[in-house]
Amino acid sequence: MGVELELYLLVVLLTVSSSLFAPFEVETPARRKMLKWLIMVGGTVGLYYAFGHLAILLPLVGGATGLTVHFAWCRKHGIHPLHTTPRRRYYELRQWEWRD
Repeated sequence: MGVELELYLLVVLLTVSSSLFAPFEVETPARRKMLKWLIMVGGTVGLYYAFGHLAILLPLVGGATGLTVHFAWCRKHGIHPLHTTPRRRYYELRQWEWRD
């Protein structure tokens, strides 16, 4: 199997993370979200051609690091890491405009 393994993993990660973390990215510009995934896919495919299947570590380590930072940041600021509550506090911390 060639690069397909890495691409399958990226599709699964994109699908799962987009669904789970959508509440945390409501006001994030689309270009920023697309750039994040472009870097992840491009980096993984580029690393595959340089190092083979070790490239699968980029999305796995990146995801684990992101989750660790996410949970630590949320707990530090009193935000529930899965439910994004209290929502108003979360918007204030992200410097997004709260709309009643």
